[in-house]
Formats: sequence, C-alpha cells, structure tokens
Amino acid sequence: MASHRDKHQEETAIDRMNSHLTDASSKIADNKKIIIIAVGIILVVAAFVLSYLFIYKNPHVEKAFEAYNGVETQALNDSTAAAQYMEVADQYGSDDAGKLAALSAGEALYNQGRYEEAVKYLKKFSTKDDILEANALVLTGDCYVNLENYDEAINYFQKAIRKANGNPQIVPRVLLKEANVYDAQGNFGKALECYQQIKNNFPEFKLGNGMEMDAYIAREIARMGE
Repeated sequence: MASHRDKHQEETAIDRMNSHLTDASSKIADNKKIIIIAVGIILVVAAFVLSYLFIYKNPHVEKAFEAYNGVETQALNDSTAAAQYMEVADQYGSDDAGKLAALSAGEALYNQGRYEEAVKYLKKFSTKDDILEANALVLTGDCYVNLENYDEAINYFQKAIRKANGNPQIVPRVLLKEANVYDAQGNFGKALECYQQIKNNFPEFKLGNGMEMDAYIAREIARMGE
C-alpha cells in the first residue's frame, strides 16, 4: 500500500494502520469460530452445487436435449410431432430443451388448427433471444386471430413489436397483421396508423403482392369516409 504514496503520505498511512491493528487482531480472534463455521458452510454449499450439476443437472439437461432432438429427427408429420413435442415440454418444461419443445409443439399444433392448445404451449416458451421471443409472440397472436379473439391478438402483436425493437424483418410484418385485425373490427383509423408507420419507418419494406403502401393508406382513408 505504502509503495504507492510519497513519504509523507506513507507515514500517515502507517500511523493509521498501527492505531487500528490491535482492535483488528482482537476482532479476528473473537470471531474465529464464526469464520470457521462460515467457511465450512460455504464448502458444504459448494459441494452440494457441484454434486447437483454433475450428478443430476448435467445428465438431466443432456436427456432433455436428447428427447428434443429425437423428435426433430424422427417426427413424420405435424400430428406425431405435436404429440411428441408436448410430451418433452411437459417432462422437461423448466429446461431449455423443454422450452424449445413447447415452442415446437405450439408450431405443430398451430399447423393442425389446434389453436387453443397451441397458445397453451407457446405461453410455456421463454428465451433471452429477443427475435425468437418476438416470433413466438407473433405466432400466439396468429392463434388468437384464428380464435377470433381480436383484442388478445392485437395485445400479442404489440408485445411482439416491442420485443422486436425496430427489427425491419419483423415489425412491418406484424404491423400488417395488426392492421388486418383492426380492419376486421371495423377500426379503420387504427389500421391506417399501422400502414402509415410502415411507410414512414420502414420505406424499404415490400409487400410482395404488387401493391404499394400508399394504396393501403388510400383504402383506409376511403373506408373512413364511408
């Protein structure tokens, strides 16, 4: 410590250290038993954690991914895939493999038109990957559209937009879905807002059907005038 100070500071620092040295030594002596007990507890906890990781957790995680990968390679169609993914998700729900299985089950169930079941499994999925999370939220919104629960569909589309954080591949596509739901509700003003957001914030976005965004905007304006 003293080597980093000039001589005057060094003397002051040493004086301060010496003035507290006796008190510090007595405190260590008084608390020696507590320190030993604390170290012992730490060692026991560390041993338990290592045992959990190597004896239970790692083999458990490995089995979960083996089960998930088995469905990936063996499932013949959406029907068998859904059943097998659901089984993996139910058995390993708290593991990453179980969460991926829940997402895959949701996709397979959606493809079968089993929207309520798909929502159940999609809600079991979670991830730190914002893009993957956003896509799962979009699919959940699509389920609610097919269930004609339009308010909940919009809720999930808006969650997806927030999670996508301006991603140009996701946000305009979700805004289109949201606009379609507003149109189904007869809320043409809200649909117009969605189309205007796409035009203003994502000018490079192309619909692929030959229509320009201005055509959609004009259509909504005309509908509002009816």
